[in-house]
Amino acid sequence: MNIVITPKPLAGKVVIPPSKSISHRALICAALCKGKSEITGVLQCEDTDATTEALIALGAEIHTENNITYVKGIENPPEYAEINCRESGSTLRFMIPVAAALGVEAVFTGCGKLPTRPITPYLEEFPKHGVTFVSDIFPYHIKGKLTAGVYPVTGDISSQFITGLMFAMPLMEGNSTIMLTSPLQSKPYADITVHCMRAFGIETLEFNGNYNIKGVQKYVPTKFTVEGDCSQAAFFAVANELGSNIELAGINRNSVQGDRAVFDIIDRAIKINGNYSGFDIDASDIPDLVPILTVLAAFAEGDSHIRGCRRLRLKESDRLVSISTVLNSLGADVRVANDELEITGVKELSGGVCSSFNDHRIAMSLAIASQRCTDTLTITGAECVAKSYPTFFEDFRSLGGEYDVVIV
Repeated sequence: MNIVITPKPLAGKVVIPPSKSISHRALICAALCKGKSEITGVLQCEDTDATTEALIALGAEIHTENNITYVKGIENPPEYAEINCRESGSTLRFMIPVAAALGVEAVFTGCGKLPTRPITPYLEEFPKHGVTFVSDIFPYHIKGKLTAGVYPVTGDISSQFITGLMFAMPLMEGNSTIMLTSPLQSKPYADITVHCMRAFGIETLEFNGNYNIKGVQKYVPTKFTVEGDCSQAAFFAVANELGSNIELAGINRNSVQGDRAVFDIIDRAIKINGNYSGFDIDASDIPDLVPILTVLAAFAEGDSHIRGCRRLRLKESDRLVSISTVLNSLGADVRVANDELEITGVKELSGGVCSSFNDHRIAMSLAIASQRCTDTLTITGAECVAKSYPTFFEDFRSLGGEYDVVIV
């Protein structure tokens, strides 16, 4: 599906969808309870659907009615399960340790770029703790039951490994430690995990950058509400800085979500002649904001510098390449240098045809950039927004956005 957008500013009120990151975590915590939980506001998208299906494959019972997701926790896990993670890196990296801790022999499949996304810490450490990789290449096949102990994990690939281990360790017989061998990037995502696990009765202890987790803890059924997604709010927050007038509803600016930083970045910027000045940020903890912050920088006065971007090469696309390619094709000045982005602002962009690179955050960033284009902007493969924000273009239109859909 291609979207052909007629440039114009947006206006009105938008209710930001629930947090995808929190939805994943709440579903998993609820599924690990002995009993029934109610989760209000689980985001319905391809990634969370993958996690839901994975948990059902492991024995949970999950259904949604009237925006409430009812979860009956896993009581009798199967001996064997096939788990399709679709293209969700979160699902893959969260569910491998969970299945292993439950002692389920499991095969993990998926599509898109998922087979290229590394799981190195698991491949290195699990064989030392009772789990064999029958296949250590995609699709992954594990067998055995994970045991407690010390798990050295590098912190510079993905915080998702930390989260996956956190979910699993309370299920083990003894106490465990996640020992970081390098500084943890995207730490706010680990903080979200700690927050969700605490809501379901699980305690973790962070000490000197490591995580200590007692075994034989019990996840406690609860009623939980998923708050609005700061990473999705970022698109419309940036749209406001490019000339729109949008009221963002459903956002907690004091959220544990690291992507709340978008509001601070905007608030700290200095406005010059109606435009924001260039900025210099380290995106190590906020990688999902980089595409839309690049759009903001593309129109800022002067130069901007976005550092800490190396892990963006391992997302749904190589986001350093994809965001620079599409914006430069429209007349922006974005340069990739040593896994960093250097941007010199311009007044406007031309129209044209841009690939989404099958990456939801690239497609949504382009839609926001369109309001400063001088001609129509076509986004190819725009259906990829379903991965995290299926109603994005509906919300875009409700704010006055004009576009035509071309089915290809």
